[in-house]
Parts: sequence; structure tokens; C-alpha cells
Amino acid sequence: MARTIQSLERAAAMLRLLAGGERRLGLSEIATSLGLAKGTAHGILRTLQQEGFVEQDPASGRYQLGAELLRLGNSYLDVHELRARALVWADDLARASGESVYLGVLHQQGVLIVHHVFRPDDSRQVLEVGAMQPLHSTALGKVLAACDPVAHTEAVEGERRSYTARTVTELKEFEGVLDLVRARGWAADVEETWDGVASLAAPIHDRRRMPVGAVGVTGAVERVCADGTLRPELVAAVRDCARAVSRDLGAGRF
Repeated sequence: MARTIQSLERAAAMLRLLAGGERRLGLSEIATSLGLAKGTAHGILRTLQQEGFVEQDPASGRYQLGAELLRLGNSYLDVHELRARALVWADDLARASGESVYLGVLHQQGVLIVHHVFRPDDSRQVLEVGAMQPLHSTALGKVLAACDPVAHTEAVEGERRSYTARTVTELKEFEGVLDLVRARGWAADVEETWDGVASLAAPIHDRRRMPVGAVGVTGAVERVCADGTLRPELVAAVRDCARAVSRDLGAGRF
């Protein structure tokens, strides 16, 4: 069995204690409940406080859970709800397009795939849920970079690696690509990340009309493109899917 890190175990136990007991607890109560020396407990609390996971009431000196945990919890719930709302629409898009469908969100300077529907042709495929894709070269990533200010900053300030001869890496040209994405409401990747592969994606918005993810299709260039351009019926299908998921999230009409 892999070894565990004692300080992390203690920090986790402390957070569970604060979440499950009284709203606010003092240092002595926390130390006694967890069987820790006061100095040890105080060191862990101070670190959690610096990271925003714990807050200390200035009047009483007692501790409670911090706002950062709420932010992380809301982030998890948002992704969970996004995936739940997108399931049926993503299946419909895969059937209509005949291609693989991916649902992605911004995560650690890239795109995290949170849902993947296989291409409906019974071919051997690999589930890519949990995989990461680059922001600057994929259709999903360019949608997020165009619509989400945080994603835009990360794409502009981060490394824009050249994956193929078509990858856009120069900043001015990349910003021009994002301007086009904003203007037309969808993004494309034609052999910019993988040779022989094309994809397109559109943004998903929540009830606050904030971008929370992107949905798109990916397939062989010869299927996704016709006469050198993306098939318009695929563009329409992806945009319709994104709008449907957005409506289910309470965004209204886009």
C-alpha cells in the first residue's frame, strides 16, 4: 500500500471536523478532538487559513471553513451539472454528425475533457474523459480562450507549442483567430493539433450567461470538411447542441 502524508491527513480531518460540527471551533477544541498538540494544530490551521480553506473570526479567535472551499465546491457542482445537462444533447450530436463528441472545461492552463461520446460506427475507440487538450490549437480550447477572460489570459501568456505545420503560435495571429471565433460563435481546428484530424466547437453558457465549457465534434478531415472547408451542417449541429445545453443551464436564448 502506498504511504500517506500525515500532515495532509490531519488537514483533511480538520476540514471534516469544521464541516461536521459546530459552525466555529477554537484551537483547543480542534486539537483535543483530533488528538493533536496545540502547536501542531495551530500550524495546520495557519496554513489552511493562508490558502483560504479556513477563516478565523477576529473577535473570538475561533475557526470556520473558508470561502475557497465554497469556490472549489461550486466549481465541482458546475462541472457536474454541465455534464449532466449535456448527456442527452451530446448523444444526439454524435448520432446526427456521425463523429465523436467532446465536452471540455478550462482546467490548469488547458482543456479538461469531462464527457466523451464515441463515434457511432462501432469502431474501436478509446475513452478520453480526463484527458487534457491545449487551449491554443484545439477547437474546444479556442472557444474557451475567446469567451472566457481567464482562459484567454492563460492562452496568451502560456506556451503555444507547435503541434503541426498549421498550428498558430504567433500572438498577433492567434488574437486574430480568437476575434474570428467571437464574431462567428464557433471555433475550428483543421490539422492544427493532429495531422489528418479536424474539429469544431461552440461555447456553453450558464444562467449568468458566463462561459462554463465547450462542446464539439472531432473526426477525420475528409469527413468533417468538404471542399477544404468545414461542413456547414456540422457547424449548425454543434451550435444547436451548445445552445440547447446552455438553455438547460438557464442561459436563455443565444
